[in-house]
Amino acid sequence: MTEAIKVFKKSSPNGKITAYLCRRDFVDNLTRVSPVEGAVVVDGDYLRDRKVFARISLTYRYGREEDEVMGLNFSKEYELVKLEVTPPGGTEVWPAGGTMARLLEKLGEAAARPFTLLLPKDTPPSVTLEPGAEGTSKKLGVIYELMLYVAENAEDQPHRRNSVTLAVRKIQRAPDKPSGRQPQILVSKGFTLHPGKLRLEVYLDRDLYYHGQSLEPHVSILNASKKTVKYILHQVVQHVEITMTNTNFSRIVASIESRDGCPIIPNSSFSRTIALTPLACRAFGVALDGQIQDKDATLASSTIMSASRSASDALGIIVSYSLRVRLNCGALGGELVAEIPFKLMHPDPYSSQEAYKSVDSLEFEEFSVLRRGRSISDELED
Repeated sequence: MTEAIKVFKKSSPNGKITAYLCRRDFVDNLTRVSPVEGAVVVDGDYLRDRKVFARISLTYRYGREEDEVMGLNFSKEYELVKLEVTPPGGTEVWPAGGTMARLLEKLGEAAARPFTLLLPKDTPPSVTLEPGAEGTSKKLGVIYELMLYVAENAEDQPHRRNSVTLAVRKIQRAPDKPSGRQPQILVSKGFTLHPGKLRLEVYLDRDLYYHGQSLEPHVSILNASKKTVKYILHQVVQHVEITMTNTNFSRIVASIESRDGCPIIPNSSFSRTIALTPLACRAFGVALDGQIQDKDATLASSTIMSASRSASDALGIIVSYSLRVRLNCGALGGELVAEIPFKLMHPDPYSSQEAYKSVDSLEFEEFSVLRRGRSISDELED
């Protein structure tokens, strides 16, 4: 049985404009960004001599709206691209059997106006910061919006009643060829007035993991000191950098405290492997792909930048991850900490072969009811 390809649909408040979007996520693989493709149908009597325009805007909110006092503004809005949607019957050629060709065929080439918008390179990926239990009127993070509207000139201000606004996401996917690097670290700690050292070695099987996969760190401990290890704490830490304000903070997104094999007494060794799965959670400052209410919400993917750019030149929110292992030696002995960076991303579902595969049928779905997977909010309420 052939599965139909979903095309997302949304109409303007006055019902005169209907937009169709092939997909809401647009992939950045550092060399190019997948185009924003779709079609728009406008009532002919309503359009008259006016034109149809499409634009993509980026809103970067880096502070709470409640804190905007005395003229302060903690958000920036950029218009990335704007163009006039050509009338039906243009010269564009779409791959036969592809999604756009099927969409125009179903809507009628005499009525549908196809559009293709290309996002500029080096624009930041979509990220939202979870406001926590208190919430906030506007989400913090990087948000993209696609707007289609009717106006006489491109400079005219669009009205809500004759425009369609769709929230889209620019996302980064895992590279086709992972590096194959095996992250590892060896740390040691000596103690005053005591001979010998406590050594900790941690390594991962690879440096790239997909969302939903478990990390299985291998931990080896050699206790040549006179101190005793009470317990071992494993943590997955999300590091967030807000570039506009140079703010850095970290959030723990997975944690396991283990006492198996403990206490580790002097002149002994211990090795073990434990599994941790980082998941989206409702905690202030956690960076997400989307919003916690979305059923397909996940932790934000690791930010990947090209070799020609540095973090100081980047705009938006930079996200990275690390595995942290702590050995607790009691109040007097303190802790020995090892930390390994790794990447957490989504696999790329739009390979070059899949981009032009034949589409047998289309299924229209209202854009406002788009949900996939299990609801995280429902899990928290249960």
